[in-house]
Formats: sequence, structure tokens, C-alpha cells
Amino acid sequence: MLRLEIVTPEKRILDTEVDSVTVPTASGEAGIMPNHAPLISALKPGVMAYTIKGQTERLVVSGGFVEVNADKVAVLADTAETAEEIDVPATRAERDEAQKAVTALAAGSLDESESSRERLEAATVRLQFASGG
Repeated sequence: MLRLEIVTPEKRILDTEVDSVTVPTASGEAGIMPNHAPLISALKPGVMAYTIKGQTERLVVSGGFVEVNADKVAVLADTAETAEEIDVPATRAERDEAQKAVTALAAGSLDESESSRERLEAATVRLQFASGG
């Protein structure tokens, strides 16, 4: 068994025993099982899944880090939401605003353009997750 703790700046989302965890890391999706090697990685926007007694639960996460050490998985995410928690109209507006910013900044500041791309990617992932995709 693994101890999974998911924390955002607003609250502790989860602290429980799980069979396995899958997280979207900067270098790709990482599957974590008991006795996994120690790991620290940045999270990218995507769907995180964990299994408890054969039942798989999913959350969409964006930003933050995952740390694996001694059968403990700590996910420190900027956001972590279930499909039901996502405000689809507000997220669509965020995505559209980020898309406009990416287009407008294409020739502008690299830092601002990267930030807009990250916002666009996070909003797109949240919308896909909320619609069951």
C-alpha cells in the first residue's frame, strides 16, 4: 500500500492508503506502485488517477510537484479538482482568454507567452476532463 496525500494551497484534498497512483509529470505520465524508487518531479496539467481496492478515482491537476519516498506519495498541486467541481462555463472563458493571449503574445515576451500557454493547457485539460474525455 501507498500513502497518498494531495494538497493544494487552499486545502488538503486527500490523505489515504491507495494501491497505485498515476500522475502527469513534466517528463510524461508516471505510474507509482508500492516500493517505488524515490522521485521528485514537476506536475504538468493533466489527469491524476489513484486506485483503492480496485476502484479508480480521477482528479485533474495543474502545476506543482509530486514527491515519492518510502511508500508515501505527496502531491503538492496548484489545483486539484474532480469533474463535478469544474465550472465549465468559467473554464471555457479562461481557455478563450488564454488562447487570445497566446495569439497576441506570439511575437512578444517569452515569459508572458509561456505563462499564457500554461494557462491554455490547464484550461483545455480541465474542460476535457469535465466532459468525460
